[in-house]
Amino acid sequence: MAGFAHVGMSAGYPGWDGHIPSEDGTIAEVLRDNGYNTFAVGKYGLTPDADVTDAGPFDRWPSGKGFEHFFGFLGSQTDQYKPQLVEDNTNIKSDGRHLSDQITDKAISYISKQKAAAPEKPFFLYYAPGATHAPHQVDRFWSDQYKGKFDEGWDVFREKVIANQKKLGLIPANAKLPARDSSVKAWETLTPDEKKVYARFMEVYAGYLTYTDFEVSRVVNYLKQINQLDNTLIYVIIGDNGASKEGKEGGTIESANITSMFKKEDAASFLQHYDEIGTPNSSPNYPLGWAQAANTPFKHWKQDANSEGGTRNPLIVYYPKGIKDKGAIRTQYTHVIDLYPTTLEYLGIKQPETIRGIKQEPIQGTSLAYSFDDSKAPSRHTVQYYYIFGSRSIYKDGWKAETLHYNPLTDWTKVPDFNYKSDPARFDNDVWELYNLNEDFNEINDLAKKYPEKLKELRALFDSEAKSHNLYPLLDWEDVLGQFIKNVAKTKVIN
Repeated sequence: MAGFAHVGMSAGYPGWDGHIPSEDGTIAEVLRDNGYNTFAVGKYGLTPDADVTDAGPFDRWPSGKGFEHFFGFLGSQTDQYKPQLVEDNTNIKSDGRHLSDQITDKAISYISKQKAAAPEKPFFLYYAPGATHAPHQVDRFWSDQYKGKFDEGWDVFREKVIANQKKLGLIPANAKLPARDSSVKAWETLTPDEKKVYARFMEVYAGYLTYTDFEVSRVVNYLKQINQLDNTLIYVIIGDNGASKEGKEGGTIESANITSMFKKEDAASFLQHYDEIGTPNSSPNYPLGWAQAANTPFKHWKQDANSEGGTRNPLIVYYPKGIKDKGAIRTQYTHVIDLYPTTLEYLGIKQPETIRGIKQEPIQGTSLAYSFDDSKAPSRHTVQYYYIFGSRSIYKDGWKAETLHYNPLTDWTKVPDFNYKSDPARFDNDVWELYNLNEDFNEINDLAKKYPEKLKELRALFDSEAKSHNLYPLLDWEDVLGQFIKNVAKTKVIN
């Protein structure tokens, strides 16, 4: 209902507006109006590109959506050392430090100043680092800590990760590892040069992640220092809709813009810049094999809304004095839209009927507060649809129907030929699969042929959800960027 079939992109249809309607107020607006100071730092990818100038309009900037202070970038990604930086309503220049260092300092500063002026006043902080989204950039102090740690390659890494996940009780003990994707080469078949370069990509990524953890710990430790940690409800959402496949088969070093996505690189050319990978002189993303490894134990990647590998992320909730069943793993089905009603219920705040005089839409999510006291409580979020540029799925009570739709921007096995043609029936031709997540949580066994009536039922439910949430007409990259892509092909950028 919030107009975001795709973030920041408008296609001229309801549901494809590319901005947050005023009828769907943010949690920042609600908390601000209930006596909270509200701060946001880091990534804010919800402002339309056309509005990102010093002339605004600012109603779709963080300041127009309930945040009293903002320091970060407006968009999906930015260079970590040369970020497109914004403070409040002004574009500013970076001081040259890593972005995560800057946003952490700013977050602590906001809290410090607020507590000095009004010690008892509550605050809401939205902390969204650019990490570990591409470009993967970090000081070698962090990346060099992982020297040699990934020399065994992505196939061995996947086996070790799933074994550790079972040991920790994070996944079912009988879970099976999905087969290596057909677009990923077996590590043992790679050349020595490829192994060396590809391992370095993952060393940089691991260092980037570890550094991010360090910066988050600075905020947590500051809260502890000022005796506010036990009085703060913290949500930690880990991931960005699955590991990114935008690094292609062999990884990328330059910026992953539309044209460079299609350029084919090789390990020999990367070796010339081996020592630069991850530094301010590079703009890297790891190869596809590491993306699949990072998505263990799931299939597919980010942008694949059909699969758990493109939608599922861990959630940590921290509030010891308010959670009775502390430390327990919870497996209730949830969605990011559940955090809004969870926060309101736990704080005892009702959703306002109006914000700034504008009547609000009903809450779509389901509060997770019921699971705070009982980690084994039955799931209350029972239906959820997903959609990204044609790939789509529908979940209901443990069953899930899904279909992977061809995306010419990220299907690296087909892009070089670039024979993709617009077909009015292309959505109808998508092949649907069926899974029982209660018994097969990472989608190994397709039951579409065994239970055709269940598949039919779920497809009808997807159609109903799509209609009620303004998802139709279905659009994909061919619709939205088709003409541009064709022009790119004509300029022979693809090679």
